[in-house]
Amino acid sequence: MDPERLPTTASEIQVPASTGWPMTAALGFTLVLAGLITHPLVSVFGAVALVMGLIGWFRAVLPREAHEAVPVEREVGAALKAGREVRHLQVGEQRHRARLPLEVYPYPAGIRGGMVGGAAMALLAVLYGLIGHKSIWYPINLLAAAGSAKLSAMSYQELLAFSGTGLVLASVIHIAASALVGLLYSVLLPIFPRRPILVGGIIAPLLWSGLLYSTQSIINPTLNARIDWPWFMAFQFVFGVVAGLVVARHERVFTLQYLPVAVRLRVEAPGFMGEKNGEEPKP
Repeated sequence: MDPERLPTTASEIQVPASTGWPMTAALGFTLVLAGLITHPLVSVFGAVALVMGLIGWFRAVLPREAHEAVPVEREVGAALKAGREVRHLQVGEQRHRARLPLEVYPYPAGIRGGMVGGAAMALLAVLYGLIGHKSIWYPINLLAAAGSAKLSAMSYQELLAFSGTGLVLASVIHIAASALVGLLYSVLLPIFPRRPILVGGIIAPLLWSGLLYSTQSIINPTLNARIDWPWFMAFQFVFGVVAGLVVARHERVFTLQYLPVAVRLRVEAPGFMGEKNGEEPKP
């Protein structure tokens, strides 16, 4: 019975009574199937439960469906006052759908930050080669060995010497990785607006170094034995801090999600931007 059709003096309505017999029948059917791969007694017990559940279920609805009385609680709605002005919802207000973040750093800023961070990282790597191995070519050849099986098999003395192939390969790897990681920073940093340098300079390098430390022994055991991990961690921190600082200095740009479709499609639609900013639409 529809509660809206009840008289105003009705204090309760009749609804179908709750019953657990359908669950009993479902359990019995499950046990019947389970007994096929376990023990016949399980199927016998399930068949009994299935029959009992079906009988109890049928008796609850046939020949007349069982009902139970539920008290009626009528809700008194507040009177709505008609407004004289049209109010536009802002992004995110009153569950207005929006994807966060609303502002992001431009992609060129991330690439620029990655290149600057990569340059700082390269200088620190050269310093490491001079201090630890008396050769600036050692870290360069070691990086190139990550992309070449031939270079990864070089001896220690060969890693100290100049290699044209190693220089070219290391430059390609370093520039590509720096640009891609910098682009990743420009995408991720708006998610952490309060402490972007903490994320870019500490958390991200720590996670990245931990991932490489745990997988490098499987990917390239020879190269893993020659990596100085404390210095490697220092390289990552320097790159993260420098790249994060460069990206964070750029002004964020708004995403296009809150703009009208006509504006996003670059269609001339005068009046939309004025309305969005609370101004009168332009003719």
